[in-house]
Amino acid sequence: MTTHKIALVTGGNKGIGLEIVRQLAQSGITVFLGARNLARGQQAIASTGLEAEAIEIDLNDEQTITAAAQIIGARHGRLDILVNNAGIVDAEDGPPSVATIGAARRLMETNFIGTLAVTQAMLPLLRLSPAGRIVNLATTLGSLAINGDPSSPYYEARLIGYNASKAALNMLTVQLAAELKGTGIAVNSVAPGYVKTDLTGNNGFMTAEEGARLPVEYALLGNDAVSGRFVQPAGEAPW
Repeated sequence: MTTHKIALVTGGNKGIGLEIVRQLAQSGITVFLGARNLARGQQAIASTGLEAEAIEIDLNDEQTITAAAQIIGARHGRLDILVNNAGIVDAEDGPPSVATIGAARRLMETNFIGTLAVTQAMLPLLRLSPAGRIVNLATTLGSLAINGDPSSPYYEARLIGYNASKAALNMLTVQLAAELKGTGIAVNSVAPGYVKTDLTGNNGFMTAEEGARLPVEYALLGNDAVSGRFVQPAGEAPW
């Protein structure tokens, strides 16, 4: 069994995911760069010179999820860090009165159900780690408190499919953290901030490097790790 830490980052071939892979690798972690398209994952590694290994994992394809868990288990015998970064937006999303049902389904299927599937598949390997860490890439758009606060700058960001899928992801954090209490596995939701990526249409005010710092910090929490938290760069985020 490998003695140094092993990490999997889903959606790791670009944006924040790629930068999380980079920062974890620079910290001496053996990193699997998860990508829906294996060739794109390999290209990301080749073009950046990262010390990482690409692995195919599609949140909407359970066979790739199962296969990824088998590969990591066979290669290293455990998983220490799972960063659930992969997620989508949808052009047909919008306010509840006009968002298409198809968009809402696609967003929930990928951002919540797909992440749940990955987490369930990796949990047996995380249980073999002396200090497993699960980081769910969240957003304050998934906060019920912020969505209901007229004074919030995000109050008008009515994307029922995306926001609901991220609220569901926060529920995964809360319930899984409670379920795993006392096991040594810490589970947290981390909102990286408004980052310039394809997901935001490159409209953010933070770089991918800046956006990756908080998720990496929580991936590397020590033995006194907090669990069941929802955090953002400014501190605790409201559920």
